Amino acid sequence: MSQIFKRIKLSFDNLSAYNKREGNVREEWGLMMDTTAEFVKIWMKLTNDWNTQIEQMLAPQLTIGQLEVLELLQKQEPMKPSDLLPYLETTPAAITTLLDRMERAGLVERRRDEQDRRIVWIHMTPHGRSEVERGIQVRTRIASRSLERISAHNRQLLVYLMGKVAGTWENKSQDGAGHKDGQSGPEHSEQREQGA
Repeated sequence: MSQIFKRIKLSFDNLSAYNKREGNVREEWGLMMDTTAEFVKIWMKLTNDWNTQIEQMLAPQLTIGQLEVLELLQKQEPMKPSDLLPYLETTPAAITTLLDRMERAGLVERRRDEQDRRIVWIHMTPHGRSEVERGIQVRTRIASRSLERISAHNRQLLVYLMGKVAGTWENKSQDGAGHKDGQSGPEHSEQREQGA
């Protein structure tokens, strides 16, 4: 009879341990969901605030969408309209409309390919070059105002963590942009500085 009670007690102990583990998992899941929801809420507010301020400071000469196109051209000029599709996540018709407006504003010009007249290349004008510089300065100034609220170390940590969340930090490490000692990110910067 005592063997039966020992087995029953062992079963209850195992069940209790299982329930405790399950409770911890549920609690961790709930905490993660709360943290995720809070992150989304903060991120949406921040980006909405930034976009509103940027649009106001760029207007009436430039929009955020036009700034995106000019930045792409700054890196990869010239481009075909179809080259913009993967970056702008929109339709070909919307890109054509955007480019029409940019051309009328003197930001870009379209040129036919000399070998194949069916191909149209987009080039920045001098006015487009000055506007992309202005737009980048406006955006940097607005972001800097928010980032000034935290220390330089925390800014570096924030950039690192946001890169991890976005999946871009791993790409930098894989591309050889990581540190040669194998320790990347701000959490190892003090060790690198001390020669550890």
